[in-house]
Amino acid sequence: MTDTTTRTALRVHHARLIDGTGSAPVDDAVVTIDAQGTITYAGPAATAPPADEERAVDAGGRTVLPGFFDCHVHLAYAQGSPPGRRAELDPVLVTLDTVTRLRQTLDAGITTARDLGGLSAGFRTAVESGRIVGPRLHTAVRIISHTGGHADVRLPDGTDLSAGMSEIADDTTAARLAVRRVLRDGADLVKVCATGGMGSPYDDPDDEGLLEEEIRAVVDEARRHGEKPVAAHAQGNAGILNAIRGGVTSIEHGYGLDERALDMAGERGVFVVPTLSTVYAGINKDTMPDYHYQKKVRWSGATKENIARAIEYGARIALGTDAAVGPHGVNLMELSYLVDLGMEPMAAIVAGTRTSAELLGVADRLGTLTAGRTADLIVCDGDPLADIGVLGDPANIVCVVQDGAVRKDLLPATEGRI
Repeated sequence: MTDTTTRTALRVHHARLIDGTGSAPVDDAVVTIDAQGTITYAGPAATAPPADEERAVDAGGRTVLPGFFDCHVHLAYAQGSPPGRRAELDPVLVTLDTVTRLRQTLDAGITTARDLGGLSAGFRTAVESGRIVGPRLHTAVRIISHTGGHADVRLPDGTDLSAGMSEIADDTTAARLAVRRVLRDGADLVKVCATGGMGSPYDDPDDEGLLEEEIRAVVDEARRHGEKPVAAHAQGNAGILNAIRGGVTSIEHGYGLDERALDMAGERGVFVVPTLSTVYAGINKDTMPDYHYQKKVRWSGATKENIARAIEYGARIALGTDAAVGPHGVNLMELSYLVDLGMEPMAAIVAGTRTSAELLGVADRLGTLTAGRTADLIVCDGDPLADIGVLGDPANIVCVVQDGAVRKDLLPATEGRI
């Protein structure tokens, strides 16, 4: 495997190009990348610039796509591990395990990830500065919740099991202070709990979280500090409506979305991040707390119906998995779940690339393979338009280029090995 942190001019040829814009695929395509990591051409070989000094990468007819986004992860936690379990580990081990999960996520084809609770901003800086290899990161650092809400994992005696994940706010003043605290700690965005949830013991998805006026205060405070976006954990419809009226940027989960909420989200340009990986994951009564099992059973069918309706409505859907609730390192299985609920494979790819880039505010440089964009791309075995599931297996992601640097290279040596 080649793994380099240095850039070099690259020319990917003999490729089938899916550029993330939704345009039809281009057979026999070429993508050229300059030494600064910028795409200079992406299109048919017939009109490609002549080969120069670039390192040639023969894709062997495989599909080249933009690097994908996962807009909802929790990289500081192992799969199925509640926040309190992290406190049992030495902080050094937590850090090393987190670095491993970052690498797994990148190898799965995710070149940019948005962490929505638990990840220190130091990991973002570590990736940016080349100390570690992983997806480019946006992090919320902590989650703002009310007392007894979804992110309040304190024990009755007051012991905080959140391992630094929670920020409690019970009125508008406290909500503003909570925003200031997470931004002081380096947050790129703010996350609030607008409803209860599945994995929290004290509440239900239909329970409302922060009040509408508290959410509005959070959004205003985030606006005052660099126009930071606000993501809302929102599962039941009442809390979803509060979050949309409060001005959030994205609805996370959205399991109870009804037609009124979809109309309102569409009017206001609010994104929906369905995290279907948590819904399609197996429900195991033997390994889940009873409260979690009962909620999952109650909500599973309704969630699929409601997200299928959101897809049919044309909601502005971005890709997110809630990795940690489900497995890390198989993020693009989420595409298959979107397709299972009615999304066309090409539309699912756009959701995971261009639309996700729009949500993160980076569509001017990421999310599509077009001239002038940063060179984040993957090469995959198989045809994802015929079988979207090929992208869900990291073994099929044979090459990952991030910011013009090769991060993963499993191409056969007789073809394009870089």
